[in-house]
Amino acid sequence: MNPREKLAELAREQGASLASLSRMLSRNPTYLQQYITKGSPKKLEEDDRRVLAQFLGASESDLGGPKEKSYDPHDRREWVEVPRLEVDASAGPGAAGAQEQVFDAFRFSKRWLTEQGLDGARLSAIRVVGDSMEPLLREGDEVLVDCREQPFRDGVHVVRLDELLLVKRVASKGGGRFSLLSQNLAYPPIDVSADEFAVIGRVVWKSGRV
Repeated sequence: MNPREKLAELAREQGASLASLSRMLSRNPTYLQQYITKGSPKKLEEDDRRVLAQFLGASESDLGGPKEKSYDPHDRREWVEVPRLEVDASAGPGAAGAQEQVFDAFRFSKRWLTEQGLDGARLSAIRVVGDSMEPLLREGDEVLVDCREQPFRDGVHVVRLDELLLVKRVASKGGGRFSLLSQNLAYPPIDVSADEFAVIGRVVWKSGRV
């Protein structure tokens, strides 16, 4: 079934007139009628195709869009291996930096990473120790750290302070000052200037036992 026939069939099934669908696209009421019966235009514009597919509950490929790639879980190209580093990020008093040696890897769907806006080549996984970020992060959890250089925004980050590696919620106070905040209120905030610490990466995902 070609895209024109498919569109006509979907419209009938939904009880939607071609004129009303054309108006939904901010087009002349005869736009889709001419597309189906006269082949003018030869194909739907991308924005029109997307809106129609969403409204009619169809895939864009049914309406003439590119064929959607089938997913093969056994295809290694569908996966990204993110290194697990022999490094602990302290959610407590602080952990001395260790050699960043890879001892294992997590395997993530490349599609999922793309949907999350993440670059698999710039990710690493490290273990949390201590209790200062409970209940958000618990000792033994592993966190996925996005190490790309990007504009700072408040959130949970892995940072280096002196020789210590910490996982904290980092909040800008303005004027080049920052607060390193614990989730566990038993731990007071740490106030630092921009030149006193370094952001290693943003925490974007966690794993841990229930």
